[in-house]
Amino acid sequence: MEIPMFPLGAVLLPGEPLSLQIFEPRYVALVEDCLDGSREPEFGVVLIERGHEVGGGDVRTDVGVRASITDVVELPGSRFRLRCTGTDRIRVRDWLPDEPYPRAKVENWPDGVGADDTELLATVRERADRLHDLTAQLARRSGIRQPPPSASLRDLPEDPSARSFEITARLPIGPTDRHTALAAPDPTTRLQHLVTAVDDAIAMMEFRLQ
Repeated sequence: MEIPMFPLGAVLLPGEPLSLQIFEPRYVALVEDCLDGSREPEFGVVLIERGHEVGGGDVRTDVGVRASITDVVELPGSRFRLRCTGTDRIRVRDWLPDEPYPRAKVENWPDGVGADDTELLATVRERADRLHDLTAQLARRSGIRQPPPSASLRDLPEDPSARSFEITARLPIGPTDRHTALAAPDPTTRLQHLVTAVDDAIAMMEFRLQ
């Protein structure tokens, strides 16, 4: 299946909201085509590994998410403001020429079935609380009166896949770790990666507090 693609310097996850300001001519053309009524108002989002969002010449990952356009505001000067929601995870099978905008042949990539994640969930919550405590300590030491909010890992979806993606979205981790979580084959592997990612962040915070 061929769809328009929007490489970004950030990772979109299934179920996650995305806001975009569209001004580059090729992406203006992408939005106009998405909204012409001949197709679903959606495009694929993948992470840019190297390069920039503007101008092309970037190196892109091959795992991403469909972004469904939910709200559009047309702005002066051939610009758009979009609100989107991540839906299905996709794998890129073949990148096509970028004219008039990035396109690719993709396939949906459903999540695999993981094992019981009760213990892993408890571990992720414990590590997240520890990371928040350390972050708050560092903020106070730096003179910041209002510490950053805790990444609450309560009130999560019942579905294991949706739950693991929601946890990924809430944790204060970088785009590389978010992408590794997105590309995990199943919820159990995803949570295992998140434990490692948060442990790495804890170790960094502990070093900075020494």
